[in-house]
Amino acid sequence: MSWRTPATSSSRARIDPGRFRQLGPINWLVWQVLSRAAGTGDAQLFSTLGRTGGLFRGWLHFSGKLMPGGRLSRHESELVILRVAHLRACDYEMDHHIRLGKRAGITPAILEQVRTGPADPAWSGKRRALLTAVDQLVTTRDIDDTAWAELSAHYDERRLIEIVLLVNQYEGLASTITALRIQRDRF
Repeated sequence: MSWRTPATSSSRARIDPGRFRQLGPINWLVWQVLSRAAGTGDAQLFSTLGRTGGLFRGWLHFSGKLMPGGRLSRHESELVILRVAHLRACDYEMDHHIRLGKRAGITPAILEQVRTGPADPAWSGKRRALLTAVDQLVTTRDIDDTAWAELSAHYDERRLIEIVLLVNQYEGLASTITALRIQRDRF
C-alpha cells in the first residue's frame, strides 16, 4: 500500500463532531476558541477528538509542547508538519498548516519544495537533512545512520528528540484523521 493513497472506504465521518452535550463545557469552550483561532466555525478535528474528555486536553497539552511550544523554529516545525501531511496525503493537515505555515514564512515556492521533498536542489544542507529524516521516519519508521549523522550536524540532542516526536505526532494525527474520516474544515 502506498502512503500517498490511503485505503478509504467512505468519505463520511465515522464519528460525528461533538457539540456541547458530547464535549462537555470545558472541551466545548476549548473547541470554540481553537475553531476561531483556526478561522473556521467548526475545527472538526477538535470537535471530534474533544469527545474523549480529559484525553483530548492531555493530547492538546502534548501537541502544544511540540508546536508551537517546542525549541524548533516555527518555520522548521511547519516544514516538518507539511511534509508529513504531504506524504500521508492528509488534506486536513495540509489545509491548516498551509495557513499556519504562511505566518511562519512558508511561501508558495517553499511549499512546492516541501512537496518535492529533500531532493529539491534549493534546500540548504540543514533543511535537506530535516526533510530526509521526516521522509525516513514516515516511510520506514526509522532514520538510518547516514541521515542521523547529517541531522545531528545541525541540531542539538533536545531538538533531535523533538524532531522525532514532532514527526510521529503528526504522522499519528494523520492516521487518526484518515481512520476517523474527519472532514475538512470550511474557511
